[in-house]
Amino acid sequence: MLELHELSRSFGEHLAVDGVSFTVSDARMVGFVGGNGAGKTTTMRMIMGVLAPSAGEVHWDGVPVTRADRMRFGYMPEERGLYPKQPVLGQLTYLGQLHGMSQNEARERSEELLVRFGLGERLKSKVETLSLGNQQRAQIIASVLGQPKMLVLDEPFSGLDPAAVDQMSALLREHTASGTPVLFSSHQLDLVDRLCDSIVVLHGGRVVAQGTSEELRANAPLRYRLTMAGDTGWVRGAAGVQVIDLDGPSVLVQPDDDGAAERLLTDAVARGGVREFSRIRPTLSEIYREVAA
Repeated sequence: MLELHELSRSFGEHLAVDGVSFTVSDARMVGFVGGNGAGKTTTMRMIMGVLAPSAGEVHWDGVPVTRADRMRFGYMPEERGLYPKQPVLGQLTYLGQLHGMSQNEARERSEELLVRFGLGERLKSKVETLSLGNQQRAQIIASVLGQPKMLVLDEPFSGLDPAAVDQMSALLREHTASGTPVLFSSHQLDLVDRLCDSIVVLHGGRVVAQGTSEELRANAPLRYRLTMAGDTGWVRGAAGVQVIDLDGPSVLVQPDDDGAAERLLTDAVARGGVREFSRIRPTLSEIYREVAA
Protein backbone atom coordinates (compact mmCIF):
# COMPACT_ATOMS: atom_id res chain seq x y z
CA MET A 1 0.00 0.00 0.00
CA LEU A 2 1.27 3.45 -0.95
CA GLU A 3 0.56 6.37 1.39
CA LEU A 4 1.27 10.06 0.90
CA HIS A 5 1.41 12.13 4.08
CA GLU A 6 1.18 15.93 3.73
CA LEU A 7 3.51 15.91 0.74
CA SER A 8 4.68 19.36 -0.40
CA ARG A 9 7.16 20.70 -2.91
CA SER A 10 8.31 24.27 -3.57
CA PHE A 11 10.28 25.66 -6.47
CA GLY A 12 11.66 28.94 -5.18
CA GLU A 13 8.66 31.00 -4.11
CA HIS A 14 6.21 28.78 -5.97
CA LEU A 15 4.43 26.10 -3.93
CA ALA A 16 3.67 23.47 -6.58
CA VAL A 17 2.33 20.75 -4.24
CA ASP A 18 0.74 21.73 -0.94
CA GLY A 19 0.08 19.10 1.74
CA VAL A 20 -1.11 16.27 -0.52
CA SER A 21 -2.32 13.15 1.30
CA PHE A 22 -3.98 10.05 -0.13
CA THR A 23 -3.63 6.27 -0.22
CA VAL A 24 -3.35 3.73 -3.03
CA SER A 25 -4.29 0.37 -1.54
CA ASP A 26 -3.38 -3.08 -2.80
CA ALA A 27 -5.40 -4.24 -5.81
CA ARG A 28 -6.88 -0.77 -6.27
CA MET A 29 -6.68 1.56 -9.25
CA VAL A 30 -6.64 5.25 -8.38
CA GLY A 31 -7.15 8.01 -10.94
CA PHE A 32 -5.20 11.22 -10.40
CA VAL A 33 -6.89 14.13 -12.16
CA GLY A 34 -6.36 17.86 -12.37
CA GLY A 35 -5.65 20.64 -14.84
CA ASN A 36 -2.26 21.51 -16.30
CA GLY A 37 -0.03 22.79 -13.52
CA ALA A 38 -2.14 21.23 -10.76
CA GLY A 39 0.87 19.34 -9.37
CA LYS A 40 0.19 15.78 -10.55
CA THR A 41 3.54 15.19 -12.27
CA THR A 42 5.47 16.78 -9.40
CA THR A 43 3.66 14.52 -6.95
CA MET A 44 4.44 11.42 -9.01
CA ARG A 45 8.09 12.41 -9.25
CA MET A 46 8.24 12.68 -5.46
CA ILE A 47 6.67 9.24 -5.13
CA MET A 48 9.40 7.85 -7.37
CA GLY A 49 12.23 9.77 -5.71
CA VAL A 50 13.00 11.82 -8.83
CA LEU A 51 12.27 14.92 -6.73
CA ALA A 52 12.76 15.28 -2.99
CA PRO A 53 9.73 16.64 -1.10
CA SER A 54 10.04 19.98 0.68
CA ALA A 55 7.85 18.50 3.41
CA GLY A 56 5.89 15.33 4.09
CA GLU A 57 6.61 11.66 3.49
CA VAL A 58 5.88 8.81 1.11
CA HIS A 59 5.23 5.48 2.86
CA TRP A 60 5.17 1.95 1.47
CA ASP A 61 3.46 -0.71 3.59
CA GLY A 62 3.40 1.63 6.58
CA VAL A 63 7.05 2.73 6.63
CA PRO A 64 9.02 5.38 4.68
CA VAL A 65 9.63 4.22 1.12
CA THR A 66 13.18 3.13 0.33
CA ARG A 67 15.28 3.10 -2.81
CA ALA A 68 14.94 -0.69 -2.88
CA ASP A 69 11.12 -0.32 -2.80
CA ARG A 70 11.19 2.13 -5.69
CA MET A 71 13.35 -0.25 -7.72
CA ARG A 72 10.31 -2.54 -7.75
CA PHE A 73 7.89 0.20 -8.83
CA GLY A 74 6.88 0.45 -12.46
CA TYR A 75 7.06 4.10 -13.56
CA MET A 76 5.99 5.80 -16.74
CA PRO A 77 6.99 9.48 -16.93
CA GLU A 78 4.95 12.03 -18.83
CA GLU A 79 7.91 12.57 -21.17
CA ARG A 80 8.76 9.34 -22.96
CA GLY A 81 11.96 7.92 -21.53
CA LEU A 82 12.99 5.44 -24.21
CA TYR A 83 16.06 6.10 -26.31
CA PRO A 84 14.83 7.04 -29.80
CA LYS A 85 17.72 5.55 -31.77
CA GLN A 86 17.75 2.16 -30.04
CA PRO A 87 15.77 -0.91 -31.25
CA VAL A 88 12.64 -1.36 -29.19
CA LEU A 89 13.10 -5.03 -28.23
CA GLY A 90 16.74 -4.65 -27.24
CA GLN A 91 15.94 -1.60 -25.18
CA LEU A 92 13.05 -3.24 -23.34
CA THR A 93 15.22 -6.31 -22.69
CA TYR A 94 17.85 -4.08 -21.11
CA LEU A 95 15.27 -2.32 -18.94
CA GLY A 96 13.92 -5.67 -17.80
CA GLN A 97 17.44 -6.68 -16.73
CA LEU A 98 17.71 -3.48 -14.70
CA HIS A 99 14.65 -4.69 -12.81
CA GLY A 100 16.41 -7.95 -11.94
CA MET A 101 15.24 -10.21 -14.76
CA SER A 102 17.65 -12.49 -16.60
CA GLN A 103 18.43 -11.53 -20.20
CA ASN A 104 16.39 -14.42 -21.60
CA GLU A 105 13.48 -13.78 -19.26
CA ALA A 106 13.47 -10.05 -20.06
CA ARG A 107 13.64 -10.69 -23.81
CA GLU A 108 10.85 -13.29 -23.76
CA ARG A 109 8.55 -11.10 -21.65
CA SER A 110 9.26 -8.02 -23.78
CA GLU A 111 8.60 -9.91 -27.01
CA GLU A 112 5.40 -11.40 -25.58
CA LEU A 113 4.03 -7.96 -24.68
CA LEU A 114 5.14 -6.36 -27.96
CA VAL A 115 3.34 -9.07 -29.93
CA ARG A 116 0.28 -8.75 -27.69
CA PHE A 117 0.03 -5.04 -28.41
CA GLY A 118 0.51 -5.20 -32.16
CA LEU A 119 4.24 -4.54 -32.39
CA GLY A 120 5.36 -8.05 -33.24
CA GLU A 121 6.64 -6.93 -36.63
CA ARG A 122 8.55 -3.97 -35.18
CA LEU A 123 10.79 -5.77 -32.67
CA LYS A 124 14.01 -4.55 -34.30
CA SER A 125 12.70 -1.11 -35.25
CA LYS A 126 14.24 1.96 -33.67
CA VAL A 127 11.89 3.73 -31.28
CA GLU A 128 12.01 6.94 -33.34
CA THR A 129 10.54 5.11 -36.35
CA LEU A 130 7.39 4.12 -34.42
CA SER A 131 4.25 6.23 -34.46
CA LEU A 132 3.56 8.24 -31.32
CA GLY A 133 0.86 5.77 -30.31
CA ASN A 134 3.21 2.82 -30.74
CA GLN A 135 5.91 4.64 -28.79
CA GLN A 136 3.36 5.03 -26.02
CA ARG A 137 2.63 1.29 -26.15
CA ALA A 138 6.33 0.53 -25.81
CA GLN A 139 6.67 2.96 -22.92
CA ILE A 140 3.82 1.29 -21.03
CA ILE A 141 5.35 -2.13 -21.68
CA ALA A 142 8.60 -0.84 -20.16
CA SER A 143 6.76 0.17 -16.99
CA VAL A 144 5.21 -3.27 -16.39
CA LEU A 145 8.33 -5.40 -16.95
CA GLY A 146 9.79 -7.16 -13.95
CA GLN A 147 6.53 -7.83 -12.07
CA PRO A 148 6.30 -4.40 -10.42
CA LYS A 149 4.73 -4.25 -6.98
CA MET A 150 3.39 -0.73 -7.67
CA LEU A 151 2.56 1.13 -10.90
CA VAL A 152 2.88 4.92 -11.17
CA LEU A 153 1.83 6.07 -14.63
CA ASP A 154 1.76 9.69 -15.81
CA GLU A 155 -0.76 10.08 -18.67
CA PRO A 156 -0.45 6.48 -19.92
CA PHE A 157 -3.40 6.77 -22.33
CA SER A 158 -2.20 9.91 -24.09
CA GLY A 159 -2.09 9.46 -27.86
CA LEU A 160 -3.63 5.98 -27.88
CA ASP A 161 -6.42 5.00 -30.27
CA PRO A 162 -9.58 3.35 -28.81
CA ALA A 163 -8.32 -0.19 -29.46
CA ALA A 164 -5.04 0.53 -27.69
CA VAL A 165 -6.91 2.14 -24.79
CA ASP A 166 -8.90 -1.08 -24.37
CA GLN A 167 -5.71 -3.17 -24.51
CA MET A 168 -3.94 -1.05 -21.92
CA SER A 169 -7.02 -0.96 -19.69
CA ALA A 170 -7.06 -4.76 -19.70
CA LEU A 171 -3.34 -4.82 -18.86
CA LEU A 172 -3.84 -2.56 -15.85
CA ARG A 173 -6.79 -4.61 -14.65
CA GLU A 174 -4.60 -7.72 -14.80
CA HIS A 175 -2.15 -6.06 -12.44
CA THR A 176 -4.77 -4.91 -9.95
CA ALA A 177 -6.36 -8.37 -10.08
CA SER A 178 -3.01 -9.79 -8.93
CA GLY A 179 -2.90 -7.32 -6.03
CA THR A 180 -0.76 -4.54 -7.52
CA PRO A 181 -1.81 -0.98 -6.62
CA VAL A 182 -1.99 1.37 -9.62
CA LEU A 183 -1.91 5.17 -9.69
CA PHE A 184 -2.32 6.92 -13.03
CA SER A 185 -3.02 10.46 -14.13
CA SER A 186 -5.22 11.37 -17.06
CA HIS A 187 -7.20 14.20 -18.59
CA GLN A 188 -9.66 11.64 -20.00
CA LEU A 189 -12.18 11.84 -17.18
CA ASP A 190 -14.67 9.40 -18.69
CA LEU A 191 -11.90 6.80 -18.82
CA VAL A 192 -10.91 7.50 -15.20
CA ASP A 193 -14.55 7.18 -14.17
CA ARG A 194 -14.86 3.82 -15.93
CA LEU A 195 -11.59 2.26 -14.77
CA CYS A 196 -10.80 3.52 -11.31
CA ASP A 197 -11.81 2.31 -7.87
CA SER A 198 -11.27 5.81 -6.49
CA ILE A 199 -10.30 9.26 -7.73
CA VAL A 200 -8.09 12.04 -6.37
CA VAL A 201 -8.73 15.54 -7.71
CA LEU A 202 -5.85 18.01 -7.51
CA HIS A 203 -6.21 21.77 -8.00
CA GLY A 204 -3.63 24.41 -7.27
CA GLY A 205 -1.36 21.82 -5.69
CA ARG A 206 -3.96 20.68 -3.16
CA VAL A 207 -6.37 17.74 -2.98
CA VAL A 208 -9.83 19.29 -3.40
CA ALA A 209 -11.81 16.03 -3.59
CA GLN A 210 -11.23 12.30 -3.33
CA GLY A 211 -13.28 9.14 -3.10
CA THR A 212 -15.13 6.70 -5.31
CA SER A 213 -17.22 7.98 -8.21
CA GLU A 214 -20.37 7.34 -6.17
CA GLU A 215 -18.97 9.23 -3.17
CA LEU A 216 -18.04 12.20 -5.34
CA ARG A 217 -21.49 12.20 -6.94
CA ALA A 218 -23.19 11.96 -3.54
CA ASN A 219 -21.36 15.12 -2.46
CA ALA A 220 -22.26 16.99 -5.64
CA PRO A 221 -25.01 19.64 -5.60
CA LEU A 222 -28.59 18.30 -5.74
CA ARG A 223 -30.00 19.03 -9.22
CA TYR A 224 -33.21 18.10 -11.04
CA ARG A 225 -34.49 18.32 -14.59
CA LEU A 226 -38.12 19.44 -14.96
CA THR A 227 -39.79 19.17 -18.36
CA MET A 228 -43.36 20.29 -19.01
CA ALA A 229 -45.76 20.61 -21.90
CA GLY A 230 -45.58 24.40 -21.67
CA ASP A 231 -43.01 27.03 -20.76
CA THR A 232 -41.14 26.66 -17.45
CA GLY A 233 -40.17 30.30 -17.04
CA TRP A 234 -42.33 30.47 -13.89
CA VAL A 235 -39.68 28.37 -12.08
CA ARG A 236 -37.49 31.48 -11.80
CA GLY A 237 -39.81 32.70 -9.08
CA ALA A 238 -39.94 29.42 -7.12
CA ALA A 239 -38.73 29.71 -3.51
CA GLY A 240 -35.55 27.86 -2.55
CA VAL A 241 -34.69 26.96 -6.15
CA GLN A 242 -31.76 28.15 -8.25
CA VAL A 243 -32.24 27.94 -12.02
CA ILE A 244 -29.08 26.57 -13.68
CA ASP A 245 -30.38 26.37 -17.25
CA LEU A 246 -33.77 27.10 -18.80
CA ASP A 247 -34.84 26.33 -22.35
CA GLY A 248 -38.58 26.70 -22.93
CA PRO A 249 -40.31 23.57 -21.61
CA SER A 250 -37.18 22.22 -19.86
CA VAL A 251 -35.35 23.64 -16.86
CA LEU A 252 -32.38 22.45 -14.81
CA VAL A 253 -32.62 23.52 -11.17
CA GLN A 254 -30.60 23.27 -7.97
CA PRO A 255 -32.96 23.27 -4.97
CA ASP A 256 -31.71 24.29 -1.52
CA ASP A 257 -32.91 20.98 -0.09
CA ASP A 258 -35.29 18.05 -0.67
CA GLY A 259 -38.20 20.12 0.64
CA ALA A 260 -37.70 22.78 -2.02
CA ALA A 261 -37.58 20.06 -4.70
CA GLU A 262 -40.85 18.55 -3.45
CA ARG A 263 -42.55 21.96 -3.42
CA LEU A 264 -41.37 22.61 -6.99
CA LEU A 265 -42.82 19.29 -8.15
CA THR A 266 -46.12 20.01 -6.37
CA ASP A 267 -46.35 23.41 -8.09
CA ALA A 268 -45.53 21.83 -11.46
CA VAL A 269 -48.19 19.13 -11.09
CA ALA A 270 -50.75 21.78 -10.13
CA ARG A 271 -49.98 23.65 -13.36
CA GLY A 272 -50.36 20.43 -15.39
CA GLY A 273 -48.39 18.89 -18.23
CA VAL A 274 -45.39 17.48 -16.31
CA ARG A 275 -43.38 15.29 -18.67
CA GLU A 276 -40.28 14.67 -16.54
CA PHE A 277 -38.96 15.36 -13.07
CA SER A 278 -35.69 13.54 -12.45
CA ARG A 279 -32.55 13.92 -10.41
CA ILE A 280 -29.49 14.57 -12.55
CA ARG A 281 -26.41 12.46 -11.86
CA PRO A 282 -23.40 14.65 -12.63
CA THR A 283 -20.59 13.36 -14.80
CA LEU A 284 -17.06 13.29 -13.44
CA SER A 285 -16.26 16.22 -15.73
CA GLU A 286 -19.05 18.27 -14.13
CA ILE A 287 -17.89 17.32 -10.63
CA TYR A 288 -14.34 18.29 -11.55
CA ARG A 289 -15.45 21.70 -12.80
CA GLU A 290 -17.37 22.26 -9.54
CA VAL A 291 -14.53 21.38 -7.15
CA ALA A 292 -11.78 22.99 -9.23
CA ALA A 293 -13.60 26.27 -9.79
